[in-house]
Amino acid sequence: MKQTLTELFTTYSHEIIFFHVLSAIIWVGGMIAIRLAVHPNIQKIEEPHVRLGRTLAIMKQFFNIVIPFILILLLTAVVMILALKSDDTTMLMHLKEGVWTIMTINFVAMYLKQQKAQKLFDAGNLSEAKEMLSMLPRLMLPLNIILGLIALWLGVSLRGF
Repeated sequence: MKQTLTELFTTYSHEIIFFHVLSAIIWVGGMIAIRLAVHPNIQKIEEPHVRLGRTLAIMKQFFNIVIPFILILLLTAVVMILALKSDDTTMLMHLKEGVWTIMTINFVAMYLKQQKAQKLFDAGNLSEAKEMLSMLPRLMLPLNIILGLIALWLGVSLRGF
């Protein structure tokens, strides 16, 4: 298997790295855009029902865009890890894997909160829906942004080997 992945990576290294980096940029860049540009402007909508509805719709669309890229990121990471693993890179690779794993767990938690909030919103329970989402912009999204930037830094560091 390692031989096959090494050959795959040798033949398609530019494409694999391109899709890996593109996926990371879309995920991390999308979170930055949501948190720093979209969220503050959504908060300016005065009608609570409309504001919450728009927030949920934007989150759903963002998740639909990002999920395939997270899967691509995972797939390309596995190929690179198995094809390029060496004693020089093992610690950085494991650290980067850990960061992306925490980000993915946090992402899944955000996704589930959005799904629950949508059900509460659809049932007319605005206060509980809003409460369900309250941790996302204050804690969960900023955490993933910071972790994503760390992972990108680690990826650049790994390319130096």
